[in-house]
Amino acid sequence: MDRQITIESHLHGDAARTLADDVRDGLTRPFKELPPKHFYDSRGAALFDQICELPEYYPTRTERLILEQRADDIAALTGATELLELGSGSAVKTRIILDALSRAGTLRRYVPVDVTEAAVRACSEELAEEYPMLLLHGVIGDFERHLTLIPDPPGPRLVAFLGGTIGNFQPAERQVFLQAVAQLLGPEDHLLLGTDLVKDRARLLAAYDDSAGVTAQFNLNLLHVINRELGADFDPADFEHVAIYDEQQEWIEMRLRAKRELTVEIPSLALTVPFAAGEEMRTEISAKFTAGRVAGELATAGLEPAAWMTDDAQLFALTLARVAG
Repeated sequence: MDRQITIESHLHGDAARTLADDVRDGLTRPFKELPPKHFYDSRGAALFDQICELPEYYPTRTERLILEQRADDIAALTGATELLELGSGSAVKTRIILDALSRAGTLRRYVPVDVTEAAVRACSEELAEEYPMLLLHGVIGDFERHLTLIPDPPGPRLVAFLGGTIGNFQPAERQVFLQAVAQLLGPEDHLLLGTDLVKDRARLLAAYDDSAGVTAQFNLNLLHVINRELGADFDPADFEHVAIYDEQQEWIEMRLRAKRELTVEIPSLALTVPFAAGEEMRTEISAKFTAGRVAGELATAGLEPAAWMTDDAQLFALTLARVAG
């Protein structure tokens, strides 16, 4: 491995065990549910990259626009020597921040953290070519479980959690996660948090149920993951993609609906899972936020906003936060 690049893995085969635990727990509940982190095998990651380019899916291009407009401000406010990105994926938007930190003359290291090994290795190798002086320390791991294993920074750290991924957590889970992130931050460090904002119902639904059907493929790919990893016999043709907007909770839900009464066998778990015709299994929530809600949830985690950045249409927001006090 190039001395510029260090890669460490904290999964060590337990990703399959985590999937097994989540499937056993989620498919034996009265209302079936699976966490969205299992979407992202190599095919799922590729499908999500396609989703990000769809005309209906505004979050990615809007967040990118805000970054392009405000990245130099972020660099000036943080003085970060390290960019630590949770759920880094292909790190497309990351380059905007890296360029700004490079222009500011502070950048020394980038730490991508992702459960997809191929994504961590690929982005590390690409960035090594693009930024010859940049140290790269890739971490293959689950940011819900492995934050305490992140290497110490060489100076002021900027932790980026982009894409509105914070909205995939239930409210109580968000607090646990934000508190864990706060533990990573010293007095000179910052969190850059991307949040999708509350808006027109029709626009939200279109973003999660695109006309080309790519989001449907992404959702159904979860069944392929379970089949491959756990030996289940899901037939994806027996299910259809559903997106709904819960007005009370102010979040989108993605579900898979059984087209007929059926039974799924998962031999590795000694589990038989019945589905009634029309029964739905929730695979993702995507909460939408207001400035007040973001500030309130940060405060509960011991953090405070240092800057609030949004687009002209107020579709999406980036919040720069620091330890309160």
